[in-house]
Amino acid sequence: MRTREQYFQGLSKMNRNLYSNGEKIDRLDERQEAALNVLGLTFDAVWDDESKDLCTATSHLTGETINRFTHIHQDPVDLHKKQDMTRYLCNKVGQCIQRCMGVDAANAIHAVSYMAQQSPDAKTAYHDNWLNWLEKFQADDLVGCCAQTDVKGERMKRPAEQTDPDMYVHVVEERSGGIVVRGAKVHISEASIADEILVVPTRALKSNEKDYALCFAVPADHDGVKQVVHFHNLRKRDHYQRGIEVGYTDSYVIFDDCFVPWERVFTCGEQDHGGVAALLFALFHRHSYSGCKPAMLDYVIGLAALAAEINGIEKTPHVREMLSELIMTGELGYAAGYTSSALGKAEVYIPGMGFLPYGPGNCIPHSIYANVGRCLTGEAVFHEQEILCNIAGGMPATFPYEKDLTSPETKELLEKYLMRNPNIPVEEQIKFWLNFVDFALSGSSGSMLYGAYHGGGSPIMEQIAITSQYDIESKKDIVRRLAGMKPR
Repeated sequence: MRTREQYFQGLSKMNRNLYSNGEKIDRLDERQEAALNVLGLTFDAVWDDESKDLCTATSHLTGETINRFTHIHQDPVDLHKKQDMTRYLCNKVGQCIQRCMGVDAANAIHAVSYMAQQSPDAKTAYHDNWLNWLEKFQADDLVGCCAQTDVKGERMKRPAEQTDPDMYVHVVEERSGGIVVRGAKVHISEASIADEILVVPTRALKSNEKDYALCFAVPADHDGVKQVVHFHNLRKRDHYQRGIEVGYTDSYVIFDDCFVPWERVFTCGEQDHGGVAALLFALFHRHSYSGCKPAMLDYVIGLAALAAEINGIEKTPHVREMLSELIMTGELGYAAGYTSSALGKAEVYIPGMGFLPYGPGNCIPHSIYANVGRCLTGEAVFHEQEILCNIAGGMPATFPYEKDLTSPETKELLEKYLMRNPNIPVEEQIKFWLNFVDFALSGSSGSMLYGAYHGGGSPIMEQIAITSQYDIESKKDIVRRLAGMKPR
Protein backbone atom coordinates (compact mmCIF):
# COMPACT_ATOMS: atom_id res chain seq x y z
CA MET A 1 0.00 0.00 0.00
CA ARG A 2 1.17 3.50 -0.83
CA THR A 3 1.62 6.57 1.32
CA ARG A 4 0.17 9.96 0.47
CA GLU A 5 3.62 11.12 -0.66
CA GLN A 6 4.07 8.15 -3.00
CA TYR A 7 0.68 8.85 -4.53
CA PHE A 8 1.68 12.47 -5.18
CA GLN A 9 5.00 11.36 -6.67
CA GLY A 10 3.14 9.10 -9.09
CA LEU A 11 0.91 11.97 -10.23
CA SER A 12 3.95 14.19 -10.80
CA LYS A 13 5.25 11.76 -13.46
CA MET A 14 2.04 11.65 -15.53
CA ASN A 15 1.61 13.22 -18.95
CA ARG A 16 0.05 16.69 -19.11
CA ASN A 17 -3.40 16.16 -20.61
CA LEU A 18 -5.38 18.40 -18.24
CA TYR A 19 -6.94 21.64 -19.46
CA SER A 20 -8.57 24.33 -17.35
CA ASN A 21 -9.61 27.88 -18.13
CA GLY A 22 -7.55 27.93 -21.31
CA GLU A 23 -4.39 26.49 -19.74
CA LYS A 24 -2.66 23.13 -19.93
CA ILE A 25 -1.75 22.13 -16.38
CA ASP A 26 -0.04 19.34 -14.48
CA ARG A 27 -1.58 17.22 -11.78
CA LEU A 28 0.12 18.97 -8.87
CA ASP A 29 -1.18 22.39 -9.95
CA GLU A 30 -2.02 24.48 -6.89
CA ARG A 31 -5.70 24.45 -7.85
CA GLN A 32 -5.67 20.67 -7.30
CA GLU A 33 -4.07 20.88 -3.86
CA ALA A 34 -7.29 20.96 -1.83
CA ALA A 35 -8.71 17.92 -3.64
CA LEU A 36 -5.40 16.10 -3.28
CA ASN A 37 -5.43 16.89 0.42
CA VAL A 38 -8.78 15.12 0.73
CA LEU A 39 -7.87 12.08 -1.33
CA GLY A 40 -4.57 11.84 0.51
CA LEU A 41 -6.50 10.84 3.62
CA THR A 42 -7.44 7.53 1.94
CA PHE A 43 -3.73 6.69 2.00
CA ASP A 44 -3.10 8.00 5.52
CA ALA A 45 -6.00 5.96 6.95
CA VAL A 46 -4.50 2.55 6.13
CA TRP A 47 -1.50 3.29 8.35
CA ASP A 48 -3.52 4.73 11.26
CA ASP A 49 -4.31 2.29 14.11
CA GLU A 50 -7.72 3.94 14.56
CA SER A 51 -8.86 3.28 10.98
CA LYS A 52 -6.71 0.59 9.38
CA ASP A 53 -9.19 -2.22 10.13
CA LEU A 54 -11.93 -0.32 8.29
CA CYS A 55 -9.70 0.90 5.49
CA THR A 56 -7.77 -2.26 4.61
CA ALA A 57 -8.88 -5.66 3.31
CA THR A 58 -7.39 -8.99 2.26
CA SER A 59 -7.16 -9.43 -1.51
CA HIS A 60 -9.10 -12.47 -2.73
CA LEU A 61 -6.53 -12.71 -5.56
CA THR A 62 -3.24 -12.66 -3.65
CA GLY A 63 -4.07 -12.87 0.06
CA GLU A 64 -2.14 -9.62 0.57
CA THR A 65 -3.36 -6.71 2.70
CA ILE A 66 -4.67 -4.00 0.36
CA ASN A 67 -6.41 -0.65 0.53
CA ARG A 68 -10.17 -1.29 0.81
CA PHE A 69 -10.69 1.21 -2.02
CA THR A 70 -9.17 -1.42 -4.37
CA HIS A 71 -11.03 -4.43 -2.90
CA ILE A 72 -13.66 -6.71 -4.45
CA HIS A 73 -16.37 -7.27 -1.82
CA GLN A 74 -16.56 -10.96 -0.92
CA ASP A 75 -19.41 -11.00 1.61
CA PRO A 76 -21.83 -8.73 3.53
CA VAL A 77 -19.12 -7.90 6.08
CA ASP A 78 -17.06 -6.31 3.29
CA LEU A 79 -20.07 -4.24 2.25
CA HIS A 80 -20.68 -3.16 5.85
CA LYS A 81 -17.04 -2.11 6.19
CA LYS A 82 -17.07 -0.20 2.91
CA GLN A 83 -20.14 1.71 4.09
CA ASP A 84 -18.64 2.46 7.51
CA MET A 85 -15.26 3.39 5.98
CA THR A 86 -17.00 5.88 3.71
CA ARG A 87 -18.91 7.49 6.59
CA TYR A 88 -15.79 7.60 8.76
CA LEU A 89 -13.61 9.27 6.13
CA CYS A 90 -16.31 11.70 4.96
CA ASN A 91 -16.65 12.82 8.59
CA LYS A 92 -12.94 13.64 8.52
CA VAL A 93 -13.39 16.15 5.68
CA GLY A 94 -17.06 17.20 5.77
CA GLN A 95 -17.53 16.28 2.10
CA CYS A 96 -17.04 13.51 -0.47
CA ILE A 97 -13.89 11.46 0.18
CA GLN A 98 -13.50 11.14 -3.63
CA ARG A 99 -12.32 7.55 -4.02
CA CYS A 100 -15.59 5.56 -4.07
CA MET A 101 -16.13 5.72 -7.84
CA GLY A 102 -13.14 3.53 -8.61
CA VAL A 103 -14.00 0.74 -6.17
CA ASP A 104 -17.66 0.81 -7.20
CA ALA A 105 -16.76 0.51 -10.89
CA ALA A 106 -14.25 -2.23 -10.12
CA ASN A 107 -16.86 -4.34 -8.35
CA ALA A 108 -19.30 -3.91 -11.23
CA ILE A 109 -16.76 -4.81 -13.92
CA HIS A 110 -15.53 -7.78 -11.90
CA ALA A 111 -18.93 -9.44 -12.27
CA VAL A 112 -19.72 -8.21 -15.79
CA SER A 113 -16.40 -9.24 -17.35
CA TYR A 114 -16.86 -12.76 -15.96
CA MET A 115 -20.26 -13.10 -17.59
CA ALA A 116 -19.18 -11.47 -20.86
CA GLN A 117 -16.28 -13.92 -21.23
CA GLN A 118 -18.86 -16.74 -21.29
CA SER A 119 -20.34 -15.32 -24.50
CA PRO A 120 -19.56 -17.48 -27.57
CA ASP A 121 -18.85 -14.26 -29.49
CA ALA A 122 -16.49 -12.77 -26.90
CA LYS A 123 -13.77 -10.82 -28.71
CA THR A 124 -11.12 -11.35 -26.04
CA ALA A 125 -10.73 -13.06 -22.66
CA TYR A 126 -12.52 -10.26 -20.83
CA HIS A 127 -12.35 -11.59 -17.28
CA ASP A 128 -8.77 -12.81 -17.62
CA ASN A 129 -7.87 -9.31 -18.84
CA TRP A 130 -9.74 -7.88 -15.87
CA LEU A 131 -8.02 -10.05 -13.28
CA ASN A 132 -4.59 -9.07 -14.63
CA TRP A 133 -5.58 -5.39 -14.46
CA LEU A 134 -7.10 -5.79 -11.00
CA GLU A 135 -4.04 -7.46 -9.53
CA LYS A 136 -1.89 -4.48 -10.57
CA PHE A 137 -4.58 -2.03 -9.38
CA GLN A 138 -4.46 -3.63 -5.92
CA ALA A 139 -0.70 -4.19 -5.73
CA ASP A 140 0.14 -0.62 -6.76
CA ASP A 141 -2.70 0.86 -4.64
CA LEU A 142 -3.98 2.92 -7.57
CA VAL A 143 -6.74 5.51 -7.54
CA GLY A 144 -9.54 4.78 -9.99
CA CYS A 145 -12.37 7.00 -11.14
CA CYS A 146 -15.47 5.90 -13.04
CA ALA A 147 -16.45 7.47 -16.36
CA GLN A 148 -20.09 6.56 -16.84
CA THR A 149 -22.19 9.62 -17.77
CA ASP A 150 -22.23 10.31 -21.51
CA VAL A 151 -23.10 13.75 -22.86
CA LYS A 152 -26.28 12.18 -24.36
CA GLY A 153 -26.81 14.88 -27.02
CA GLU A 154 -30.46 14.88 -28.06
CA ARG A 155 -31.91 13.75 -24.77
CA MET A 156 -35.03 12.05 -26.12
CA LYS A 157 -33.03 9.88 -28.52
CA ARG A 158 -31.26 6.61 -27.78
CA PRO A 159 -27.55 6.17 -28.59
CA ALA A 160 -28.17 4.63 -32.04
CA GLU A 161 -30.64 7.40 -32.91
CA GLN A 162 -28.33 10.35 -32.30
CA THR A 163 -27.57 12.70 -35.18
CA ASP A 164 -23.96 12.64 -33.97
CA PRO A 165 -23.00 9.11 -32.82
CA ASP A 166 -20.23 10.54 -30.62
CA MET A 167 -22.80 11.69 -28.07
CA TYR A 168 -22.22 8.31 -26.41
CA VAL A 169 -18.75 6.75 -26.12
CA HIS A 170 -18.48 4.02 -28.74
CA VAL A 171 -16.12 1.87 -30.81
CA VAL A 172 -15.16 3.44 -34.12
CA GLU A 173 -12.63 0.79 -35.17
CA GLU A 174 -11.50 -2.68 -34.18
CA ARG A 175 -7.87 -3.62 -34.76
CA SER A 176 -5.87 -6.75 -34.10
CA GLY A 177 -4.28 -5.11 -31.06
CA GLY A 178 -7.30 -3.33 -29.62
CA ILE A 179 -10.12 -0.87 -30.27
CA VAL A 180 -10.41 2.82 -31.07
CA VAL A 181 -13.05 4.72 -29.10
CA ARG A 182 -14.56 8.17 -29.45
CA GLY A 183 -16.90 10.28 -27.33
CA ALA A 184 -16.95 12.08 -23.99
CA LYS A 185 -17.88 11.25 -20.44
CA VAL A 186 -18.87 14.23 -18.28
CA HIS A 187 -19.06 15.25 -14.61
CA ILE A 188 -16.35 12.68 -13.84
CA SER A 189 -15.35 13.21 -10.22
CA GLU A 190 -11.62 13.31 -9.45
CA ALA A 191 -10.54 12.13 -12.90
CA SER A 192 -7.81 14.77 -12.84
CA ILE A 193 -6.20 13.23 -9.74
CA ALA A 194 -6.82 9.56 -10.59
CA ASP A 195 -4.30 7.01 -11.82
CA GLU A 196 -6.83 5.06 -13.90
CA ILE A 197 -10.15 5.78 -15.62
CA LEU A 198 -12.66 2.90 -15.63
CA VAL A 199 -15.31 3.26 -18.34
CA VAL A 200 -18.78 1.69 -18.20
CA PRO A 201 -21.97 2.32 -20.24
CA THR A 202 -24.44 4.89 -18.99
CA ARG A 203 -27.65 2.96 -19.75
CA ALA A 204 -29.26 -0.28 -20.89
CA LEU A 205 -28.61 -0.99 -24.57
CA LYS A 206 -30.41 -2.63 -27.47
CA SER A 207 -29.10 -5.11 -30.06
CA ASN A 208 -28.42 -2.28 -32.56
CA GLU A 209 -26.27 -0.48 -29.95
CA LYS A 210 -23.46 -3.00 -29.54
CA ASP A 211 -20.79 -0.39 -30.31
CA TYR A 212 -21.75 1.39 -27.09
CA ALA A 213 -21.52 -1.73 -24.87
CA LEU A 214 -18.04 -0.93 -23.61
CA CYS A 215 -16.16 -1.53 -20.38
CA PHE A 216 -12.46 -0.72 -20.38
CA ALA A 217 -9.75 1.00 -18.36
CA VAL A 218 -7.01 3.40 -19.44
CA PRO A 219 -4.42 5.42 -17.53
CA ALA A 220 -5.79 8.89 -16.79
CA ASP A 221 -3.02 10.42 -18.92
CA HIS A 222 -3.42 7.95 -21.83
CA ASP A 223 -2.83 9.06 -25.42
CA GLY A 224 -6.10 10.16 -26.97
CA VAL A 225 -7.58 11.22 -23.62
CA LYS A 226 -8.09 14.89 -22.82
CA GLN A 227 -9.57 16.21 -19.60
CA VAL A 228 -11.23 19.59 -19.22
CA VAL A 229 -11.16 20.19 -15.48
CA HIS A 230 -13.44 22.19 -13.16
CA PHE A 231 -12.15 23.00 -9.66
CA HIS A 232 -14.37 23.39 -6.61
CA ASN A 233 -12.25 25.15 -4.00
CA LEU A 234 -13.05 27.41 -1.08
CA ARG A 235 -11.84 30.99 -0.81
CA LYS A 236 -8.37 31.10 0.72
CA ARG A 237 -8.06 32.61 4.19
CA ASP A 238 -5.14 34.47 5.76
CA HIS A 239 -6.18 34.72 9.41
CA TYR A 240 -9.04 32.38 10.33
CA GLN A 241 -7.52 29.09 9.24
CA ARG A 242 -9.77 26.09 8.65
CA GLY A 243 -9.31 22.82 10.48
CA ILE A 244 -8.62 21.19 7.10
CA GLU A 245 -8.41 22.55 3.56
CA VAL A 246 -10.80 20.65 1.29
CA GLY A 247 -11.94 20.76 -2.32
CA TYR A 248 -12.82 18.52 -5.22
CA THR A 249 -12.59 18.41 -9.01
CA ASP A 250 -14.51 17.00 -11.92
CA SER A 251 -13.67 16.58 -15.58
CA TYR A 252 -15.08 16.29 -19.03
CA VAL A 253 -13.12 13.22 -20.15
CA ILE A 254 -12.83 13.28 -23.94
CA PHE A 255 -11.80 10.15 -25.87
CA ASP A 256 -10.43 11.58 -29.11
CA ASP A 257 -9.92 8.46 -31.25
CA CYS A 258 -8.34 6.79 -28.25
CA PHE A 259 -6.69 3.41 -28.81
CA VAL A 260 -7.39 0.85 -26.06
CA PRO A 261 -5.36 -2.41 -26.13
CA TRP A 262 -7.41 -5.60 -25.90
CA GLU A 263 -5.84 -6.46 -22.53
CA ARG A 264 -7.61 -3.39 -21.11
CA VAL A 265 -11.02 -4.22 -22.65
CA PHE A 266 -13.56 -5.99 -20.40
CA THR A 267 -16.69 -5.95 -22.61
CA CYS A 268 -17.00 -4.97 -26.26
CA GLY A 269 -20.34 -5.44 -27.97
CA GLU A 270 -22.15 -7.64 -25.44
CA GLN A 271 -25.08 -5.25 -25.07
CA ASP A 272 -26.92 -7.28 -22.44
CA HIS A 273 -23.90 -7.27 -20.15
CA GLY A 274 -23.19 -3.65 -21.03
CA GLY A 275 -26.60 -2.77 -19.66
CA VAL A 276 -25.91 -4.77 -16.49
CA ALA A 277 -22.59 -2.91 -16.10
CA ALA A 278 -24.50 0.39 -16.14
CA LEU A 279 -26.94 -0.95 -13.55
CA LEU A 280 -24.29 -2.49 -11.31
CA PHE A 281 -22.02 0.55 -11.13
CA ALA A 282 -25.04 2.67 -10.22
CA LEU A 283 -26.04 0.10 -7.59
CA PHE A 284 -22.60 -0.12 -5.96
CA HIS A 285 -22.31 3.66 -6.03
CA ARG A 286 -25.74 4.18 -4.50
CA HIS A 287 -24.66 1.81 -1.78
CA SER A 288 -21.61 4.03 -1.17
CA TYR A 289 -24.00 6.94 -0.73
CA SER A 290 -25.42 5.16 2.31
CA GLY A 291 -22.07 5.94 3.92
CA CYS A 292 -21.31 9.41 2.55
CA LYS A 293 -24.81 10.89 2.75
CA PRO A 294 -25.26 10.01 6.46
CA ALA A 295 -21.79 11.52 6.99
CA MET A 296 -22.93 14.73 5.35
CA LEU A 297 -26.05 14.69 7.53
CA ASP A 298 -23.73 14.37 10.54
CA TYR A 299 -22.08 17.60 9.39
CA VAL A 300 -25.37 19.35 8.66
CA ILE A 301 -26.73 18.36 12.09
CA GLY A 302 -23.62 19.84 13.70
CA LEU A 303 -23.99 23.07 11.71
CA ALA A 304 -27.67 23.37 12.57
CA ALA A 305 -27.15 22.63 16.26
CA LEU A 306 -24.25 25.07 16.64
CA ALA A 307 -26.10 27.78 14.72
CA ALA A 308 -29.05 27.32 17.08
CA GLU A 309 -26.77 27.48 20.13
CA ILE A 310 -25.01 30.63 18.94
CA ASN A 311 -28.35 32.22 18.13
CA GLY A 312 -29.71 31.18 21.55
CA ILE A 313 -32.65 29.21 20.14
CA GLU A 314 -31.47 25.63 20.70
CA LYS A 315 -34.29 24.81 23.15
CA THR A 316 -37.17 26.00 20.99
CA PRO A 317 -39.65 23.36 19.76
CA HIS A 318 -39.24 24.20 16.08
CA VAL A 319 -35.45 23.73 16.27
CA ARG A 320 -35.84 20.35 17.99
CA GLU A 321 -38.29 19.34 15.27
CA MET A 322 -35.91 20.33 12.48
CA LEU A 323 -32.96 18.58 14.13
CA SER A 324 -34.99 15.40 14.55
CA GLU A 325 -35.87 15.51 10.84
CA LEU A 326 -32.19 15.74 9.91
CA ILE A 327 -31.29 12.89 12.26
CA MET A 328 -34.04 10.65 10.89
CA THR A 329 -33.01 11.25 7.28
CA GLY A 330 -29.37 10.45 7.94
CA GLU A 331 -29.92 7.37 10.04
CA LEU A 332 -32.66 5.94 7.82
CA GLY A 333 -30.31 6.34 4.85
CA TYR A 334 -27.59 4.53 6.78
CA ALA A 335 -30.01 1.81 7.91
CA ALA A 336 -31.15 1.21 4.33
CA GLY A 337 -27.53 0.85 3.24
CA TYR A 338 -26.76 -1.46 6.15
CA THR A 339 -29.71 -3.67 5.23
CA SER A 340 -28.56 -3.61 1.60
CA SER A 341 -25.18 -4.89 2.82
CA ALA A 342 -26.67 -7.55 5.06
CA LEU A 343 -28.81 -8.93 2.22
CA GLY A 344 -25.99 -8.78 -0.32
CA LYS A 345 -25.47 -11.80 -2.58
CA ALA A 346 -23.85 -12.63 -5.91
CA GLU A 347 -27.15 -11.83 -7.62
CA VAL A 348 -28.54 -9.22 -10.00
CA TYR A 349 -32.18 -8.28 -10.48
CA ILE A 350 -33.29 -8.96 -14.06
CA PRO A 351 -36.66 -7.39 -14.96
CA GLY A 352 -39.31 -10.06 -15.43
CA MET A 353 -37.06 -12.75 -13.95
CA GLY A 354 -36.24 -11.52 -10.46
CA PHE A 355 -32.89 -12.00 -8.70
CA LEU A 356 -30.52 -14.33 -10.55
CA PRO A 357 -26.94 -15.49 -9.84
CA TYR A 358 -24.45 -13.23 -11.62
CA GLY A 359 -20.66 -13.01 -11.75
CA PRO A 360 -17.90 -15.07 -10.15
CA GLY A 361 -19.20 -14.71 -6.60
CA ASN A 362 -18.46 -11.17 -5.47
CA CYS A 363 -21.07 -9.75 -3.10
CA ILE A 364 -23.58 -7.33 -4.64
CA PRO A 365 -25.70 -5.08 -2.38
CA HIS A 366 -29.46 -5.60 -2.36
CA SER A 367 -30.82 -3.20 -4.96
CA ILE A 368 -34.11 -2.16 -3.31
CA TYR A 369 -32.46 -1.00 -0.10
CA ALA A 370 -29.47 0.64 -1.82
CA ASN A 371 -31.86 2.61 -4.02
CA VAL A 372 -34.18 3.48 -1.12
CA GLY A 373 -31.28 4.85 0.93
CA ARG A 374 -29.85 6.87 -1.95
CA CYS A 375 -33.26 8.26 -2.98
CA LEU A 376 -34.22 9.23 0.57
CA THR A 377 -31.01 11.13 1.24
CA GLY A 378 -30.64 12.56 -2.29
CA GLU A 379 -34.10 14.10 -2.29
CA ALA A 380 -33.37 15.77 1.05
CA VAL A 381 -30.30 17.86 0.20
CA PHE A 382 -32.07 21.08 -0.74
CA HIS A 383 -34.47 20.75 2.19
CA GLU A 384 -31.45 20.42 4.48
CA GLN A 385 -30.28 23.80 3.21
CA GLU A 386 -33.74 25.20 3.95
CA ILE A 387 -33.46 23.96 7.53
CA LEU A 388 -30.01 25.52 7.90
CA CYS A 389 -31.36 28.78 6.50
CA ASN A 390 -34.29 28.74 8.95
CA ILE A 391 -32.04 28.20 11.97
CA ALA A 392 -29.15 30.47 10.95
CA GLY A 393 -31.23 33.43 9.79
CA GLY A 394 -29.83 35.97 7.36
CA MET A 395 -26.39 36.49 8.91
CA PRO A 396 -24.46 34.02 6.66
CA ALA A 397 -25.68 35.76 3.49
CA THR A 398 -24.07 39.09 4.45
CA PHE A 399 -21.23 37.95 6.71
CA PRO A 400 -18.20 40.31 6.55
CA TYR A 401 -15.07 39.46 4.59
CA GLU A 402 -12.10 38.11 6.49
CA LYS A 403 -10.00 41.26 6.01
CA ASP A 404 -12.79 43.40 7.46
CA LEU A 405 -12.85 41.07 10.45
CA THR A 406 -9.12 41.64 11.01
CA SER A 407 -8.71 45.28 9.92
CA PRO A 408 -7.79 47.69 12.76
CA GLU A 409 -10.47 50.06 11.45
CA THR A 410 -13.37 47.59 11.76
CA LYS A 411 -12.26 44.57 13.82
CA GLU A 412 -13.51 45.68 17.26
CA LEU A 413 -16.73 47.14 15.90
CA LEU A 414 -17.58 43.98 13.97
CA GLU A 415 -16.77 41.76 16.95
CA LYS A 416 -19.12 43.90 19.05
CA TYR A 417 -22.00 43.63 16.60
CA LEU A 418 -21.45 40.01 15.58
CA MET A 419 -21.64 38.81 19.19
CA ARG A 420 -24.78 36.73 19.77
CA ASN A 421 -24.06 34.29 22.57
CA PRO A 422 -22.03 35.82 25.43
CA ASN A 423 -21.05 32.34 26.62
CA ILE A 424 -19.09 31.63 23.43
CA PRO A 425 -15.99 33.73 22.57
CA VAL A 426 -16.73 35.95 19.60
CA GLU A 427 -13.70 34.62 17.70
CA GLU A 428 -15.17 31.13 17.94
CA GLN A 429 -18.48 32.45 16.64
CA ILE A 430 -16.71 34.09 13.70
CA LYS A 431 -14.89 30.83 12.85
CA PHE A 432 -18.22 29.03 12.91
CA TRP A 433 -20.01 31.48 10.60
CA LEU A 434 -17.12 31.51 8.13
CA ASN A 435 -17.36 27.71 8.03
CA PHE A 436 -21.14 27.88 7.64
CA VAL A 437 -20.71 30.21 4.66
CA ASP A 438 -18.23 27.76 3.10
CA PHE A 439 -20.77 24.97 3.30
CA ALA A 440 -24.00 26.74 2.45
CA LEU A 441 -23.28 29.90 0.44
CA SER A 442 -19.97 29.52 -1.40
CA GLY A 443 -19.51 28.86 -5.10
CA SER A 444 -18.32 25.39 -4.18
CA SER A 445 -21.48 24.66 -2.19
CA GLY A 446 -23.75 25.22 -5.20
CA SER A 447 -21.89 22.61 -7.25
CA MET A 448 -21.83 20.29 -4.23
CA LEU A 449 -25.62 20.40 -3.93
CA TYR A 450 -26.17 19.56 -7.59
CA GLY A 451 -23.68 16.71 -7.26
CA ALA A 452 -25.33 15.44 -4.08
CA TYR A 453 -28.71 15.42 -5.81
CA HIS A 454 -27.68 13.88 -9.15
CA GLY A 455 -24.54 11.85 -8.28
CA GLY A 456 -25.07 8.11 -8.64
CA GLY A 457 -28.33 8.85 -10.45
CA SER A 458 -30.92 11.50 -9.61
CA PRO A 459 -33.89 10.48 -7.39
CA ILE A 460 -36.11 9.73 -10.38
CA MET A 461 -33.68 6.98 -11.42
CA GLU A 462 -33.82 5.41 -7.97
CA GLN A 463 -37.62 5.63 -8.03
CA ILE A 464 -37.66 3.81 -11.37
CA ALA A 465 -35.35 1.11 -9.97
CA ILE A 466 -37.42 0.73 -6.81
CA THR A 467 -40.82 0.46 -8.51
CA SER A 468 -39.57 -1.79 -11.31
CA GLN A 469 -37.85 -4.22 -8.94
CA TYR A 470 -40.20 -4.23 -5.95
CA ASP A 471 -42.75 -7.06 -5.72
CA ILE A 472 -45.88 -4.89 -5.78
CA GLU A 473 -48.08 -7.79 -6.94
CA SER A 474 -47.50 -9.65 -3.67
CA LYS A 475 -48.82 -6.60 -1.79
CA LYS A 476 -51.97 -6.70 -3.90
CA ASP A 477 -52.30 -10.36 -2.90
CA ILE A 478 -52.37 -9.35 0.78
CA VAL A 479 -55.28 -7.01 0.09
CA ARG A 480 -57.11 -9.60 -2.03
CA ARG A 481 -56.86 -12.17 0.77
CA LEU A 482 -57.99 -9.80 3.51
CA ALA A 483 -60.80 -8.43 1.37
CA GLY A 484 -62.08 -11.90 0.49
CA MET A 485 -61.32 -11.36 -3.20
CA LYS A 486 -60.37 -14.13 -5.63
CA PRO A 487 -56.60 -14.85 -5.85
CA ARG A 488 -54.86 -13.58 -8.97
